[in-house]
Amino acid sequence: MIDLAVKDVLLLGNENLRTESDPVSGPTEGYLDRVKEDLHDTLESLQEEHGMGRALAAPQIGHLKRVIYYQFEEGRSFFMINPEILSKSSDKFRVWDSCFSFNLEFFVKIPRHRKIEVRYRDREWSQHKEEVVGEESELFQHEIDHLNGNLATDHLQEQENIIMREEWEKLGSYRALLTD
Repeated sequence: MIDLAVKDVLLLGNENLRTESDPVSGPTEGYLDRVKEDLHDTLESLQEEHGMGRALAAPQIGHLKRVIYYQFEEGRSFFMINPEILSKSSDKFRVWDSCFSFNLEFFVKIPRHRKIEVRYRDREWSQHKEEVVGEESELFQHEIDHLNGNLATDHLQEQENIIMREEWEKLGSYRALLTD
């Protein structure tokens, strides 16, 4: 039997979700492989349980370090260390956003920048810079917010833009919920 490193996700109200994460100082920090394994196994478990979800930030499982793990439907995955947003487009769009730290029980409709440029390091400590647009831009902004102690609810502008998951599911697919 394989021993998975599935961790509990911290939920809305836990003070650690409001704490800014510390940067990773270098590639030899011994816990990095453990954090990556914890994030990978926890995200896969959550995806199986909830049928959705694309990423998880280390603070959500109690590691207050600037680390994010992404795993997309098409099998693409990567581990980001010390990600930072270098630039944001002035063009924005609105999206229904939820979070494993909300137990995916509700969604908030919030504005996000349509395009951002991000710099980060991978597990081998190589530096990358990439521009992401739309869906990936929204996702990167959401996860980097976690590293800064911010949540999607912080971007809520109008109270009527909160919806329970059951009602959100009646609206249709995720992509159809991206609005201008």
